[in-house]
Amino acid sequence: MALSLAGSAVALDTSAGTMRAEAVASGFATPWAVAFPPDGGFLVSEKEGRLWIVRDGEASRIDGLPDILTQGQGGLLDILVPRDFAETRQVYLTHAKRQSGGSGTALSVGRLSEDGTTLEGTEVIFEMAEGSSGGRHFGSRLVEGEDGKLYMTIGERGDRPAAQDLARHNGSVLRLNRDGSVPSDNPFVGQDGAQPAIWSYGHRNPQGAAMDGEGRIWVNEHGARGGDEVNLIRKGANYGWPVIAYGRHYSGGEIGEGTEKEGMEQPVHYWDPSIAPSGMTFYDGRVSDWQGDAFVGALKFDYIARLSGDPLREVEQIEGLETRRVRDVRTGPDGYLWFISEDRGTVYRLVPE
Repeated sequence: MALSLAGSAVALDTSAGTMRAEAVASGFATPWAVAFPPDGGFLVSEKEGRLWIVRDGEASRIDGLPDILTQGQGGLLDILVPRDFAETRQVYLTHAKRQSGGSGTALSVGRLSEDGTTLEGTEVIFEMAEGSSGGRHFGSRLVEGEDGKLYMTIGERGDRPAAQDLARHNGSVLRLNRDGSVPSDNPFVGQDGAQPAIWSYGHRNPQGAAMDGEGRIWVNEHGARGGDEVNLIRKGANYGWPVIAYGRHYSGGEIGEGTEKEGMEQPVHYWDPSIAPSGMTFYDGRVSDWQGDAFVGALKFDYIARLSGDPLREVEQIEGLETRRVRDVRTGPDGYLWFISEDRGTVYRLVPE
């Protein structure tokens, strides 16, 4: 496959002035995530199971990936370059994996070779319990917390009741050590019948996650027909799906018991109708007007949502991106806002005019 490392730029009017959506690299097949090693360049995952490194004007495919199942919404998904990459050269990947009960979301890690061509010693260090049939709702974002732990999102795989079942990983945010083991201070460690890796549960399909400037973990998740949510993640908390939700099932039927129930968390922000939220970042870059704000990609519409304030609320829609599927949004090391257009197979960045 030929990748193009230069492209056109589209002018956009934003609250911070005129920006150019500048194509950095294109030609990807269903790109899912972008990440930035500190020694330069950037990584891009393709859902079909390929990982690329782009640096010094060249794009190279990386070998040594784990076995990846491409099924429906599953495949090679998120990428995490940890803060100590300069010492460890570790790269973490979330992906779909074939299991005895069907398939599920897994976490792998390998060491990126000095020449950037190979993940060495790659191994699966975690996989969700009890695989599910079907190709829906794998999650799956990965965040390195301020505490050095890994926070990994998993969708309920289309099995709604499983999101309330602590015996299963479906519909949860997990907290793991860097080797895939479970921290001893996780909320359900030692509880009979509970999966100890679970940090929070009652989620539908969280496809965006980020840490803010205060070290707090946030996720956004897909509702059904309406009811997409932005949630501040709390230890041991239940976020309600499918007992409570904003929005309705695709059939038009009501969901669960309404929008509130004692013991279940309320979203900080929700969208109705749905925008199908995906990648998320808290901005810390060159544009002073955006400092500390959250940016969320929309898979359903041609925009990136900007959320600001306390509590977070959508204050701007960055439109005119010429894509209907913004799959990932990141703050780049250059201080610009980067994003992936899935339908165009292109990585962009927003550069002030």
